[in-house]
Amino acid sequence: MDHCCRPEPAECDCAASVQEGRAALSQENGPIQRCPHDQSQGKPVQLITLKSLLTPQALERLNAQASYRFCNRARCPIVYFSTEGDRVVTDDLKVPVFQKNPGQAVPVCYCFGWTRQRIQQEVAQHGQSSAIATITAHVKAGRCGCEVNNPEGRCCLKNVSDYVRRQQKPYHHTTV
Repeated sequence: MDHCCRPEPAECDCAASVQEGRAALSQENGPIQRCPHDQSQGKPVQLITLKSLLTPQALERLNAQASYRFCNRARCPIVYFSTEGDRVVTDDLKVPVFQKNPGQAVPVCYCFGWTRQRIQQEVAQHGQSSAIATITAHVKAGRCGCEVNNPEGRCCLKNVSDYVRRQQKPYHHTTV
C-alpha cells in the first residue's frame, strides 16, 4: 500500500503491484467473464478489496479461491462476481458504492472523504473544486489506500475528475 495511485494529468493509474495483481486475476486464455445480471464485462479486482469491504456475514461466504470482477453498472445490484459463479451485492458491503448509489453522502473518493455533497458545496461556493488537487497531493505523499477503501479496488481520481467536471460545467457556462 505504499503508493496505490500514481497521478497523471487526466487520470490515475494504480502502482505496478496493483497492476500485477489485476493481471493475475484476468483470465488470459479463458472466456471473458461477464456479470450474471447485466452481462457487462466488469473489471478485475483484488481479493484484498473484498476482504476489506465486505460485511462480516458476506466475508464468511467469500470464496477466497475465486477471481472477482467489479460491476460498475448503476442499475445492477451485483458489485462483484467471480469466475466460479459467486455474487456479491450492494447490501454485502460496509460502504455505499459510488457507481450504484446516487446519494449525496456517498464518497466519490473513499480515502479522503470527498462526497458528492462536499464537491457540490465547494463548486457552489467557489465555482470550482479543489478535490483533484487535494487528492493528488495526498497520493503523491503516499497516503492513499484505494485497494482497501474504494469498492472498485483502484484509484478514484478518474471518478473524481469526471464528477468535478460535471459539477463545474454549469458554473462555467453561466459565468463565461
